[in-house]
Amino acid sequence: MASRLRRFAARLAVAVVALASLVGVVWVAIVVQRVLPDDAGEGSSLTAPSLAPRPGGDSTVRFQVADSLRGRSRALRFVAVSAREGQDLPGFLDSYGDSILLEPRTLPLDIGGEPFVLFMQRPFAHKRGEMLGAYRMGLWPAERWMMADNYLNPDGFVEVTPANIETRLSEHFRLSDFLTRDQLSVWPKFVVLEERLIDKLELVLGELSNRGIDIRRVVVLSGFRPPYYNDLRIDEGAARASRHQFGDAADLIVDSDYDGRMDDLNGDRRRDLRDLTAIGAAVAAVEQRYPELVGGLGTYAAMGPSGPFAHIDVRGTSARWERARALRPDPPALRPR
Repeated sequence: MASRLRRFAARLAVAVVALASLVGVVWVAIVVQRVLPDDAGEGSSLTAPSLAPRPGGDSTVRFQVADSLRGRSRALRFVAVSAREGQDLPGFLDSYGDSILLEPRTLPLDIGGEPFVLFMQRPFAHKRGEMLGAYRMGLWPAERWMMADNYLNPDGFVEVTPANIETRLSEHFRLSDFLTRDQLSVWPKFVVLEERLIDKLELVLGELSNRGIDIRRVVVLSGFRPPYYNDLRIDEGAARASRHQFGDAADLIVDSDYDGRMDDLNGDRRRDLRDLTAIGAAVAAVEQRYPELVGGLGTYAAMGPSGPFAHIDVRGTSARWERARALRPDPPALRPR
């Protein structure tokens, strides 16, 4: 009997080791697939390529984008597309040819006579380790560990140059609003842009305006944060898997009086968390009207001169939190406006 038990235990141990080895092999394969670029094969290089700054865009306008790309707010003036998404745009390749998909660029278009911009993205596969050209990006959560579907790597990046940095994305926002404030001398820079976020922000501002709040000027304290930059702020309260890394989150204040601080939105002559109640109500109204824009709302008290601020994102699930202590906002924008 004892010998049978020993043989059974030995076989069970072998089976457990085999299963653990199989799981380990599968895990390594998944991690390697996520970390290596899609085009990493024979003859490919894993060193950072040299990316020369490019002009702001092409002047020839033949392709007319769909009116629906203005978003629910009707305020969007841009769309950021990957090569795959570009192929699916009706008439796009007929107007520009297949070569338009090969390089990132900024294409000035129009919708019904109004200016509109199409950003061809640089593929995520062009990133080499932490670097994209000379710009340090870091490693996304899915490059370090397996993550849920809404935490997978971005499809690509909008390339930012001195020529296009002030491109208007919507009525209230420009491309420069969503850049980090580091690596100031490095060009080109890169940013992940999610149209749904800008659309939601404009809808929230519209809701505030309908409630009698002056929203002439909105300041983005922190927009897109690549993992390298986000990691620098972990000790200050930034989440390791922050939505800022995916281009669908922004921290902002309403500053229509241009004093650099959150306005007194509730009219009680104080600048505190209670001013964010109006923003919370506006976010709730927008999410109820447009469930596809549901996401997170965080309200933060002041640690810096900007006063309290709100975090808004479109993560796809509802989340709410309030913090009496806040992480330090980013330094002022790259260029005064």
